[in-house]
Amino acid sequence: MPPQPLKTSPVRELRPALQKQIDRVCRDCSQCMRCVAECRFLKSHGDPKQIAESYAPDDNLFLGLPFECSLCGLCAAVCPEKLDPVPMLLEMRRETHDRGEGDYPEHKGLRAYERKGTSKRFTWYALPEGCDTVFFPGCALPGTRPETTLKVFEHLRREIPSAGMVLDCCTKPSHDLGMEDYFHAMFGEMKAFLLEHGVRNVLVACPNCYKVFTEYGPEFATRTVYEVLAEGELPATGEVSGSVTVHDPCVSRFAEPVQGAVRKVLGRKGLSTKETRHSRATTLCCGEGGAVGCVSPDLAGGWTKQQVRESEGKRTVTYCAGCAHTLGTHGPTSHILDIVFEPKAAMEGREKVSKAPFTYLNRLKLKKHLRQKVAAAVTRERAFTAGEEEGGALFKKLAVLAFIIGAVLAVRATGATQYLEQEKLRALIEGYGLLAPVIYMAIYAVAPALFLPGLPISIVGGILFGPFWGVIYTIASATVGACGAFLVSRYLARDWIEAKLKSPRWRHLDAQVEKHGWKMVAFTRLIPLFPFNLLNYAFGLSRVKFSHYALATFVFMLPGCIAFIVFSSSLLDVLRGEISVTFLVGLALMVLVSLIPVLLKIYKARRKEKAPDRPPSHAAIETPSRES
Repeated sequence: MPPQPLKTSPVRELRPALQKQIDRVCRDCSQCMRCVAECRFLKSHGDPKQIAESYAPDDNLFLGLPFECSLCGLCAAVCPEKLDPVPMLLEMRRETHDRGEGDYPEHKGLRAYERKGTSKRFTWYALPEGCDTVFFPGCALPGTRPETTLKVFEHLRREIPSAGMVLDCCTKPSHDLGMEDYFHAMFGEMKAFLLEHGVRNVLVACPNCYKVFTEYGPEFATRTVYEVLAEGELPATGEVSGSVTVHDPCVSRFAEPVQGAVRKVLGRKGLSTKETRHSRATTLCCGEGGAVGCVSPDLAGGWTKQQVRESEGKRTVTYCAGCAHTLGTHGPTSHILDIVFEPKAAMEGREKVSKAPFTYLNRLKLKKHLRQKVAAAVTRERAFTAGEEEGGALFKKLAVLAFIIGAVLAVRATGATQYLEQEKLRALIEGYGLLAPVIYMAIYAVAPALFLPGLPISIVGGILFGPFWGVIYTIASATVGACGAFLVSRYLARDWIEAKLKSPRWRHLDAQVEKHGWKMVAFTRLIPLFPFNLLNYAFGLSRVKFSHYALATFVFMLPGCIAFIVFSSSLLDVLRGEISVTFLVGLALMVLVSLIPVLLKIYKARRKEKAPDRPPSHAAIETPSRES
């Protein structure tokens, strides 16, 4: 059973825009279930009218619910009433953010990616004299295909010599996460700068950028480079033969001119296209839409696999670099620009596509090239941040690494290695008898309840007590601490803990525990998908038996505990510049433990190959007419 909703904030009025959307859905939804038959999200949570009528933003359950929707618009495409529920679900996300509850840690990586895209380091505006048209390639294409991005720009400049280029982010991620004020501030500042400098035409390569510019930048005439390519002369890169399927990105489901242009380009390159069951207006989300993969990876993955399955083994061509990456992990996939500029290599799966972290380096190289090669009357690096500064995660990691290296050098230079003799140190600890391990275990046992990090305590345990007793003291105290947090959550502080566990992923964890019981405890102990301290409390809210929880925690934390304690017990040797056998054994064990998620992923993939996940059958889609 899903957790019961919990009141976490005083009742307050909804955003007027949200109330308007809820009223519209309640009035117009006929509950015909056509959208439910097609949508994985609605199959889990009910039809749009049910969601609208039951929506209660004072409950954490409902604050997180809209973040499981891809915002893809398939529901609107199949609705006989021409009702679009997406604006309601987007307003629900904005309501969550307005209440200060939308800052989910699962979105941290996506937001950091966006901040880099709008930062001074990665942005570059190059506007030549008399420039009224700019090429806006977005974030993913310059990172994954920098050479192709330049080729597109050079091709455009043959037709429009005064065309400029803008390396920036349209901030669609923040838009979809419900950060309305931040999105409008960032996009508004960019729009104002371009208009001030005479830009009136924007050519985009990213469907998300196309959506943002057409909806929030009506002052511009926005088109895709695919329409330009379809109308003009294509680069002389040769033709190929064969048949492909086309994946229309979900944000382009009603952009008929763009859909037609892509298919026309493919035809001119010698390829025939076979439409999948879901294409054009009824296209499927690739799984990346709405950042659903951050909070519900299984739901997002279901979309990906369905799209790949409908391709029936044929190469899929899409015109979104993000979709190409997501679908490409499951089946042969090319970007339309791969077909345009290197058709033979693309059809053979040999196109040049970079992956992180090289994508960031590619964007910097592209920026450097533009600065050096494009004569521009107006240039800028964007310094406007709207209060959202770029994170310093990389700097912190480098600082920690520099500190460790500095510590090793300082120890060796000052002759302090005599104080790092493990035998002497452990002899000193043994002089305290049982007092030392008792104190250590007591500290470790209360750490989870106080949300203290266990990593530094474990390092101390390995150093002071060695690989054998260090493992015994650590696994015993870690299990006691985890059980203590479990009991506190279940019997003493349930309301407070529920208020802390706001992310939709915790609700999915509860559902998995309900289905699999102690096996879910074992799984999360072997593979740290959740923060350890919060995980202990979360299990206390579930229905898993305490005895099962305690035993599974002890048994399945043991492999990681052994590996880490053996490794950390030799750290003093490393500081002294010596590589011991214990260190090498510990390092090998750490590698083996870290491979567990990879091995499990391979195992699950093989099982699914033998028993493929088939969606329930339902009536064929009839797409209602709709103005794009």
